[in-house]
Amino acid sequence: MEETNYELVLSCPTGLSPSQVSVVLDPSYDRIAHPDIELENSISEIWDQRVQKNASMFNGKKFRYGGHTLCKRDGSQQDFHVCLHLGLTDYRTFVGTNLNPLWEKFLVPSEDDLIQCQHTSCPLGHPEPEEVGAASHQMGEHLTNSEHNNSKVSQEMFDSIIREVVEEIGVPVTSLSNPLFIGISRRVLNVRPAAFFFIKCNIESKEIQRLYAGAKDGYESTQLYTVSLIELENMASKMPGCHQGGFALYKLMLEAMKNI
Repeated sequence: MEETNYELVLSCPTGLSPSQVSVVLDPSYDRIAHPDIELENSISEIWDQRVQKNASMFNGKKFRYGGHTLCKRDGSQQDFHVCLHLGLTDYRTFVGTNLNPLWEKFLVPSEDDLIQCQHTSCPLGHPEPEEVGAASHQMGEHLTNSEHNNSKVSQEMFDSIIREVVEEIGVPVTSLSNPLFIGISRRVLNVRPAAFFFIKCNIESKEIQRLYAGAKDGYESTQLYTVSLIELENMASKMPGCHQGGFALYKLMLEAMKNI
């Protein structure tokens, strides 16, 4: 079997809408501190070094991936539902664990991925806990116990990806389709998970390039490419492992669409 740089943690090839994705936010899905004090202290040491080099670095709160459960209420893909188990973490801990040169030392020898990664930050993409009043479990205690407010966390998964596209590419939100959740990929190197969504834009590529030049957060990237599927396939081997996994999820979605 050919080795890959990624693991498909969750694949939803037909694409899930917000009504098909729920969230349980609970402290039991938070990161567990590593028993090695020196290794644990390296988190703050690495962060301090990064901040000295770049004073603009911000330690924002993030949702931590802690697993998921699946169900099919009537056996059909249309009634497919996923519940994401989320804890809280932050960018500082992500830099100090997943991006630590000693990241492998944070791993626990186990066949269970969640146990293996229990000492790592493992933030899941762009959702912002502050957007739904859950910057801490104390602040978000009502979120943990309320199905209605947990749905706000789930909706933030979808809202955050729209914000990223609008702010970093510059296209108007009205030009975008509703996002569909297509799965989660984990990079083999540093075990970083990433959630992936499918969005369509109804603007032609030349106009998108023009809008990108004036994007609010365009400085977060150096260039925007518009490519064909074949060109993207050729570029895939140069992508980070988690993004290779994202492309694999996209191709599974395309295959599923052929059968609809």
